Amino acid sequence: MTDVVVVESPAKAKTINKYLGSDYTVLASFGHVRDLPAKDGSVRPEEDFAMDWSSEDRGEKQVREIAQALKAGHAKRLYLATDPDREGEAISWHVRQMLEGRRALKGVEVHRITFNEITKRAIQHAIEHPRDLDVPLIDAYLARRALDYLVGFTLSPVLWRKLPGSRSAGRVQSVALRLITDREAEIEVFKPREYWSVEAAFRTPTGAPFNARLTHLEGRKLDGFDLPNEAAAARAKALVEGGSFTVSAVEKKRTKRNPPPPFTTSTLQQESSRKLGFGAQATMRLAQQLYEGVDIGGETVGLITYMRTDGVQMAQEAITGIRDHVKSAFGPDYLPAAPREYSSKAKNAQEAHEAVRPTDVTRTPQEVARYLNPDQRRLYDLVWKRAVASQMQSAEMDQTAVDIDDAAGKARLRATGQVVAFDGYLKLYREGSDDRRAEETGDAAAEGEDGRTLPPMAEGDAPKRGEVTASQHFTQPPPRYSEASLVKKMEELGIGRPSTYASILQTLQDREYVRIEQRRFIPEDRGRLVTAFLVSFFERYVDTNFTAALEEKLDDISGGRAEWREVMRDFWNHFREAVDATKDLKISDVIDALDEDLGPHFFPANEGGTDPRLCPNCHAGRLGLRLGRTGAFIGCSNYPECRYTRPLAVPSADGEDAGNEGPRSLGTDPATGQEVSMRRGPYGLYVQLGEPGTDEKGKPTKPRRASLPRGMDPETLTLERAVALLNMPRIIGLHPETGEEITANLGRFGPYLKMGALSQSLTPGDDILSVGMNRAMELLANAKPRGITLGVHPKDGAAVEVKRGRFGPFAQHGQTVASLPRGVEMESFTLDQAVALLAEKGKILPAKKGAARKAPARKAASAKDDAPKPAKAAPKAAAARAAKPAASKPAAAKPAAAKKAPAKKPAAKAKAAAKPASRAKGTG
Repeated sequence: MTDVVVVESPAKAKTINKYLGSDYTVLASFGHVRDLPAKDGSVRPEEDFAMDWSSEDRGEKQVREIAQALKAGHAKRLYLATDPDREGEAISWHVRQMLEGRRALKGVEVHRITFNEITKRAIQHAIEHPRDLDVPLIDAYLARRALDYLVGFTLSPVLWRKLPGSRSAGRVQSVALRLITDREAEIEVFKPREYWSVEAAFRTPTGAPFNARLTHLEGRKLDGFDLPNEAAAARAKALVEGGSFTVSAVEKKRTKRNPPPPFTTSTLQQESSRKLGFGAQATMRLAQQLYEGVDIGGETVGLITYMRTDGVQMAQEAITGIRDHVKSAFGPDYLPAAPREYSSKAKNAQEAHEAVRPTDVTRTPQEVARYLNPDQRRLYDLVWKRAVASQMQSAEMDQTAVDIDDAAGKARLRATGQVVAFDGYLKLYREGSDDRRAEETGDAAAEGEDGRTLPPMAEGDAPKRGEVTASQHFTQPPPRYSEASLVKKMEELGIGRPSTYASILQTLQDREYVRIEQRRFIPEDRGRLVTAFLVSFFERYVDTNFTAALEEKLDDISGGRAEWREVMRDFWNHFREAVDATKDLKISDVIDALDEDLGPHFFPANEGGTDPRLCPNCHAGRLGLRLGRTGAFIGCSNYPECRYTRPLAVPSADGEDAGNEGPRSLGTDPATGQEVSMRRGPYGLYVQLGEPGTDEKGKPTKPRRASLPRGMDPETLTLERAVALLNMPRIIGLHPETGEEITANLGRFGPYLKMGALSQSLTPGDDILSVGMNRAMELLANAKPRGITLGVHPKDGAAVEVKRGRFGPFAQHGQTVASLPRGVEMESFTLDQAVALLAEKGKILPAKKGAARKAPARKAASAKDDAPKPAKAAPKAAAARAAKPAASKPAAAKPAAAKKAPAKKPAAKAKAAAKPASRAKGTG
């Protein structure tokens, strides 16, 4: 008898099966086994929010395998061990419902178990302490799923009818989009304000230099704009230059800086974006891999705890282990007297789970580095250091402020400094910011005033004044949101759940509502139009306060404090009224509303004071927003007499030129004397050397071109960097051990490094034009070769190779290829195995386009050559099957069978199996 355990991913199943042994069968659900069909009527408010669920072939297959395992093993117990969150609870509920529908649970006890880490101790503890399914948590899932479905399937058709060219709307997605577009509107209307500052250089009586800033003028403290122009700054500068100064006060105080708490889902995404340059999706994918486990010395080990959590607390045994490590690694001075306890300040935080931490603090980043790929290693290092630092002693800072007064009492300057008296947790970890300079350079001063020291001074000292400078400044607009700052803002407002942020931000990009430049979100015009429409006609449902309040109601459901259908009824009654109010809405009403809202964006004021809406074609009509079948555009009010139109100003996300943007000259290439220009093509921005021409034979020639790598700012692209791109590949150097040349180049899938048979893509934080030898060797350390020559084929002496392809490794001999069996590593494959595999399953590669049509000379025809090919016999067989009478088929044939998709190839199945994150569906 073997009991059955159901988890979400196959990687997790394999690891847990090792821990539990032969008395258990561990199977994977591959994420959700069923979902709401993407069609009208899947949620029916008129039937008290009844729902129809459907499962695809994959879900049916997994549940069928679970049912077979229960029967074959005569199981007495079924353990539902999906992830310890709302979605995991829902998956367990779906699995149980489908098994009950198959009558596979007769005589079987069903238990729900959860664990925060994939370790043998945690798994065994979970088996020993099962529980029932959490009904309130399932109700909260049902409410969220129904809400997201109803908003999407009710609001999106309104958008399609009233705002052609729009894609979709979502309960949380649309609010996130509004945050981005509102910030862009703030930036556009921002008017810089000028202000000046005055600073003087001094030397102490001993000759030590320092700088001081003017803070008081003629007995009055200066505010930010009290020196509004150059004339006022010049007067203040002259007064300082004519003064005689003495130190009037020296203020010293010691302050403490406490360590940040260990990571939650949100803070992990934020810090990963700031420090590592990883997007939210990439961060969660890497964290999932570290959670599910990596192979360490032949054993699969989960390195971090569950990564979808709002909690900042840690288990007592984890705290004890970390404190022991701190004491042994850093000394008793770095260990606080008592363990630190944290509580979340985020709105709507649910502290049911631990923070994200290492499962075993003794597995240091240095120890496990050789088992991880570069991205996994960097993220694990971040998680490990943050968790350990959270239990370390506070850092202590000595802050010094010195006031220097003019003898006449007309001016006072202040010098400040701060030094680290005791580094404490800073010895291990510094929290990042959106400015990555400190992280990249290791410069402590870049993070503030750390390291800026003042020389010893005392009251009554008379420092010698040096040069006095007046500097001009301008106020800056609010910054655009980065992934980190947007996630932080959404969490502060209580919008959505942190576990869904990654998929929501990706959806906004997939819908072409926003784009990312220099790691900042910029709304596309399509996104601005959708937001303007929703704000004009559905303002309540894109209001941050309303969305946050609804989130609180959903949390009340999960806590058993509210009934989910009552919450749904209250929402639906008002939402239905708002949608019904738009039925008689005319396109002209929509145009007028959008034109009024977005007019300043599409028609900014001209410097010459002319009317920005005056039609440049007829010089009489007024330009305004128009809506066509394919979306919005700018048109003349004198249509049809004047047919002037132009696309919206901002280029679309697919790279097509949506405006009148032409080539931009960057200068002349010093080597060739040809012009270097930046242009926009169908696949994005690129640089070009010269223009198309003809060769000596009169045939057209193409100029040299190079695409701009993702993340490279086109606005700041210089001639030197453009020429460097055009001269790719760039030689970085020779490997010190092997002597092989390491180069950086641009490929089809972005920038990459190459050394011999090894190649490795650069990470988002790496610059192809400046990546150095140390970083290149680090990236190539875990790179695997794309191809290995095993030897020569015994028949013709041609090379037999194994290569790494898009869908997995394969063997090749000439034009014959065969995929390696699943789970077989190409490095361990032998020549004999390859020859046998090619003979059994080899396929001929199709001829490349443009290849000569003339067939190679054939050998004398043989009986084998003349044999009919199976592929040609297939149509006849199909015709014979079709000729059979319908009565020979079962009467209850499923109509869906005719639409069944062809079976996936093994590589495609492997690819699908690697994606248990199908849970991202329906996240608003």
